[in-house]
Amino acid sequence: MDDDELTTVLEDAGLSPYQAEAYVTLLGLGTASATDIAESCNVPDPRIYDVLRDLESKGYIETFQQDSLTARARNPDDVLEDLRSRSDKYLNAAESIEDRWNQPEISDHEVSIVKRFDTVLNRARELIETAEHQIQLGVNADQFYKLAPELHDALERGVTIKLCICTGPDEGIPDVADIERACTEARHRKIPSPFLVLIDRTWTCFAPHRHSVSEYGVLVNDRTHTYVFHWFFITCLWEIWDTVYTERTPETPTSYVDLRHAIRDIEPLLDEGATISATVRGYDTDTNERVDLSGTIAEVSYTGSTMGRKDPIPLAQLAGRISATLDVDGERYEVGGWGAVIEEIEATQIIVTDVQHQ
Repeated sequence: MDDDELTTVLEDAGLSPYQAEAYVTLLGLGTASATDIAESCNVPDPRIYDVLRDLESKGYIETFQQDSLTARARNPDDVLEDLRSRSDKYLNAAESIEDRWNQPEISDHEVSIVKRFDTVLNRARELIETAEHQIQLGVNADQFYKLAPELHDALERGVTIKLCICTGPDEGIPDVADIERACTEARHRKIPSPFLVLIDRTWTCFAPHRHSVSEYGVLVNDRTHTYVFHWFFITCLWEIWDTVYTERTPETPTSYVDLRHAIRDIEPLLDEGATISATVRGYDTDTNERVDLSGTIAEVSYTGSTMGRKDPIPLAQLAGRISATLDVDGERYEVGGWGAVIEEIEATQIIVTDVQHQ
């Protein structure tokens, strides 16, 4: 580094141009009078004394009288420590800028595009840790194991977890014992898929599959956008793939977090004349207050019902408006699914507690 570069760096470190030039000059001279220092640099003679006193007060030099005011550079340990400290601050600032660029602040009702998959994975992990109702995810085996501890804890909290393991044709799936500890139901898609995690009908964490040309991720905190990703999950990652594990049994109680899947099972029972007791948990669509009601399912209604019944009901017939009527001691409540507006209740959980056949 030449004198000009060193002078510029010292100016960046807080010295004035005259102070930086005088100090660099004195480093070359060793010990010199104020007059000799002024003659060897561009500091004007009338200013040199003030410049040297300022350098002394900053700890860069020391002065003494020897016929005239004389100066010499002090041991540079303190100066070097200061410069290294400033260097660390610049490096930390650079790293902070890079981190903020790659992982912008996530705020309410926001769609964020991020550059690294690790950002999406870490955000998914954080959201799984705080999930209250349901998690839907499509991941490969490696991604599953990275999220498995958080999924296990969520399952222990009573969160419903639907897991799709997505693999290539020659790739295996995780051990079933590991899957059982991390979800309520799992299916296996034998085609690679994007990384997808949906949390409590609100959050989406998405990234293209590993064979994608570019690496990026999408973080969504919005119920409407997440609903679109929910249908991608249902149609592409769930509906047609084989079940590899489920904790569901033929006996009641049977719990659902999706009204469409509940109605799929309930409608044939109603047609047979069965009395179905159920508990509905969710939110009042007018007040957004939590609701917990128990009664009997009186009827179900969905837009595609005019298409003709088949067992099981095709998902396409359940894609429109869908509702169930819950009779609670003679008072009836209309129950809708995700994003319900017209119905009185948006159900987050439907628990069939008993089925009495005629």
